[in-house]
Amino acid sequence: MNKNITDGLNFFSKLTPKRTINALKVLGSYYESKLTGKANQRGLPISISFEPTTSCNLRCPECPSGLRSFTRPTGMLQDQLFKKTIDELSDSLLYLIFYFQGEPYLNPQFLDLVKYAAQKKIYTATSTNAHYLTDTNARRTVESGLDRLIISIDGTTQEVYEQYRVGGKLEKVIEGTKNILKWKHELKSKTPHVVFQFLVVRPNEHQIEDVKRLAAELGVDEVGLKTAQIYDYKHGDPLIPTIDKYARYAQQPDGTYQIKNALDGHCWKMWHSCVITWDGKVVPCCFDKDAHYRLGDVSQTSFKNLWQSESYRNFRQSLIRSRSEIEMCKNCTEGTQVWA
Repeated sequence: MNKNITDGLNFFSKLTPKRTINALKVLGSYYESKLTGKANQRGLPISISFEPTTSCNLRCPECPSGLRSFTRPTGMLQDQLFKKTIDELSDSLLYLIFYFQGEPYLNPQFLDLVKYAAQKKIYTATSTNAHYLTDTNARRTVESGLDRLIISIDGTTQEVYEQYRVGGKLEKVIEGTKNILKWKHELKSKTPHVVFQFLVVRPNEHQIEDVKRLAAELGVDEVGLKTAQIYDYKHGDPLIPTIDKYARYAQQPDGTYQIKNALDGHCWKMWHSCVITWDGKVVPCCFDKDAHYRLGDVSQTSFKNLWQSESYRNFRQSLIRSRSEIEMCKNCTEGTQVWA
């Protein structure tokens, strides 16, 4: 069976009557809000991202973790905070992403948290630079029940790879990938579904076909080609690809660059998902990397009260009114993954 079909069947196997009813409530609320212009929300999130840590071993040039440029504190997600929130949401939550900023495997409790969520039949995913996928961690990853493992591999030679993954070693990424695939085979496990994520930038765009070949040789399940977010793009940047398909920004007649996407007054993410930082702050979207738009704190209140709060309603309403005025939305591009 096609590996993507297998992964899809695994995802839909997590659906329960309660999760299905909740998803229908969220979907109905979203379309009602679009039609009426009034922000209503009757369900709970279908998906959330939980941040294991803000720490990272690499120094990628367009990443706040890599640049050490956060104004918020660096730390590790604690199991008590995580379990309290998951216990509250497990009946309705379908998809849990163990990632926001930082390298998840730096949190020593990370795989225990994955296992806790997996035991509640929630579809779990994470994204890693794969430098900590030792033989032991690879086996524990497979045994944890993690459903999807996204491995960042932004070059097929060390010379190209390190131009974006500053401080990284391609050989460690390949070794970690082999360890995961070995233990999937040894333990006769269909999970995790292993994805090579290739962030297309100018220095590596000539290696797109190479990464597909490498994935096939290793037995990786899927390749995702992702467009790069550039923070200061107006006057161009050496990372912006020359292949237009993989660029989020278009050059204008005067030589400046503009984001391609039009910012209409709607955003599905604001209705079906959110992000929770390592210390419990709830922010509306993964584009709010420094957690400026804090809508509550799950260490101080229940998630359900926070999700239905006046401040959250007001934020959704402000987005409907004028998305272009919200700073984090100005560099937003929905649908920036190009599946190979």
